Amino acid sequence: MEKDIGKISKNDTSDIIIRIDDFGGKRGLTIREFVTSDRYTGFTKAGVRIQATDFAKFKEMINSISEAEMNESPQEEPAKEKKDLPDY
Repeated sequence: MEKDIGKISKNDTSDIIIRIDDFGGKRGLTIREFVTSDRYTGFTKAGVRIQATDFAKFKEMINSISEAEMNESPQEEPAKEKKDLPDY
């Protein structure tokens, strides 16, 4: 069973496809990149699969992100301390 949930355009030749499918006899949510070009049209290796047993946790994590957090401007990460390495 495959059921496409939706598609998000990544660029002129790539989309992100979200679908429910069965892989190896196990149901899950697959999020994969789909490309359309002269050389190749189809899914790439880029993507992730969430097992049905982990879907509730995944949904909880996604729903915990607020719209405000997504609209915040990125902050610089603090500079990492350089550790002195021994001379060999």
